[in-house]
Amino acid sequence: MRSGGDYKLVVLQSELASRQVINAAAHYRINHADLTLILALVRGRTLAKAAELLKVDVSTVFRAVRRMEKAVGTALFDKSRAGYVPTSAALALAQQAESAENALALAQLSLEQGRQVVSGTVRLTCTEAVLQSLLLPALSRFMPDYPGLRLELNTSSTFANLSRRDADIALRLTNTPPEHLVGTRLGTVAYRICSSAAYAGRIGDLALDDMAWIAPDDFLPDHPTVMWRRQQLPGVNLAYRCSSMLAVAQLVRAGMGVAALPDFMLKDSEVQPISEAIEGHDTGLWLLTRPDCRALRSVSALFSELTRAIEL
Repeated sequence: MRSGGDYKLVVLQSELASRQVINAAAHYRINHADLTLILALVRGRTLAKAAELLKVDVSTVFRAVRRMEKAVGTALFDKSRAGYVPTSAALALAQQAESAENALALAQLSLEQGRQVVSGTVRLTCTEAVLQSLLLPALSRFMPDYPGLRLELNTSSTFANLSRRDADIALRLTNTPPEHLVGTRLGTVAYRICSSAAYAGRIGDLALDDMAWIAPDDFLPDHPTVMWRRQQLPGVNLAYRCSSMLAVAQLVRAGMGVAALPDFMLKDSEVQPISEAIEGHDTGLWLLTRPDCRALRSVSALFSELTRAIEL
């Protein structure tokens, strides 16, 4: 059992060791070769793979890691049978190395193309149905031309994300866009009652009231299709209730029943309209952003491309 004096000595030694590590790290000046080495070993996880990435031999990588760890006074990797596992310090350095790598790549691209390359991260929010049917086809057409642009996509049915500054651009179905946002109305969306070909063949001339209906649940109480159904078919049999319009469409596609769907989701040959557009419930498709975002080159570029590329 340790005495009080022994315990104090251990604590003092530990504090002294920590200070030595901090002092060593503070005096060491990291360079580009160090960052390249760390990034290669984080990516490769073994000396052999890192050596392959760096186009050097294994012993060179081994000696470089040992030298750097000694210089900074702390382990950057935990060695195990699985390979070299990066510590939190190594991961932080690797992140900085990736940022430097991306910056150099963009600078080279700008030089080759003779113009400034649009770069940065833009956060975009929309519903799952809009993402699958409208946004993804649009992005696939122009995003390859923007290698420096990064997108963070969030699927949500409200404007809360944009209002809280958690998003930069919103693609929304609404007839009353919030006044504090600015944007462009891309078009008008109509809704039609739809089914799969298989379900339509089974029901024959069955009345709408007697069909198995698929509808959004209480998560979307003000959805145009919900409001129409409550007005026109208040006693209809709701066989299935879903938390998103994408889920509603998937059940229709599977032949589970009928639902009122936006016409941009009818490009799928497995879903077919069995009615004309329902009247009085057309909805605008808006591309929106905050006024303070309009001056950002990345947001402005994405906004302009989406305005041209989204097809209703």
